[in-house]
Amino acid sequence: MNKRGMRTPQPQARRPSQRRLTDEQVTLPARLVHLRHLPWLGCYQRQLQTENKSDNTQKSYFYGLRPLIETTLPGEDVLDETTYETLPIEVLAERMEPMNGRLDLWAHSIAGLKPTTYNARIAAARHFIKWLGLIWPDHLQRARTGKRLPRTLTRRELTSVLEVAELSEDPAASLVVTLMLDTGMRVSEVCGLNLEDVDFDDESARVIGGKGDKDRLVLFTKRTVERLKAWIPIRTRLASAEEQACFVNRHGRRIQPRGIQRMMDALGQEANLPKGKLTPHVLRHNFATGLLERGADLVTIQRLMGHATIATTRVYLEISDQTLREVYHRAQSMRENMEETAIETAPVEETTPAASTLGIN
Repeated sequence: MNKRGMRTPQPQARRPSQRRLTDEQVTLPARLVHLRHLPWLGCYQRQLQTENKSDNTQKSYFYGLRPLIETTLPGEDVLDETTYETLPIEVLAERMEPMNGRLDLWAHSIAGLKPTTYNARIAAARHFIKWLGLIWPDHLQRARTGKRLPRTLTRRELTSVLEVAELSEDPAASLVVTLMLDTGMRVSEVCGLNLEDVDFDDESARVIGGKGDKDRLVLFTKRTVERLKAWIPIRTRLASAEEQACFVNRHGRRIQPRGIQRMMDALGQEANLPKGKLTPHVLRHNFATGLLERGADLVTIQRLMGHATIATTRVYLEISDQTLREVYHRAQSMRENMEETAIETAPVEETTPAASTLGIN
């Protein structure tokens, strides 16, 4: 037999996660080797900041990661607060080895959550595992969420909200509702807006460091500008000269997202809306669907909304039945008015086949 026939076949190279089943120690990526003895919490937080993750995203990540890190395997002790925060990176990497069963136990414990919440937890864990230089197991996948239409208010509900906002004891209520409805600003962008960012002459404002740490331009309607000008004297009385925020609470401090949510809850209750139906994001959805109804193209809506990709904007094409009904009746009403106007002004003669009852003079 020749040498070729006597050659012993070599085993296939195993994946990193498979090799770690037998390795004595997890190998950290080069970028973490010099940090291996440092507490993980501060290092990971700096990593998220480097990636321009928003404060809300960071809070969501840490909230979701804690149950994962604290999940115990048979024979392990429960982590106390100090140990949890000060675990060295190399010790944590050993603890989070994907093939030791901890990830699976944790995934089973959150299986009962809503699909969107479950996926948010999975996203946080996947980012964390990747940061440690480990391999995310293929069998842990995102949950299917299905297609959800943006929630919006009907015309009648919106009118009711605007009316109660006008009569509210909170001097900022009417302005905040109008601003979000006319500009589509996120609640974080409204709270972060400074007085110097507003250009009354140009009827616009510059949003600095919006979602994804991106700057963008928002445009005002005349109604918004008028209410902003009326708000300035009230703001001046409430806030100190050093305060830069455009919107302040009754204590003169920058208004916070939770404060605006409480404002929306109160207005929704006064407008007899179901609990939780009026939110800052619902007003943002109304802004987008309103633009779409009036014929704005998706690229324009994308820029005005500050979406990173047009795929996010495309969801507004799935108009709800109620909105579709409103658009239909409004279009039919406009058609009837056009017919009446045409009949009153001059006789109309059809010269070409057309779907419309109107012809060409």
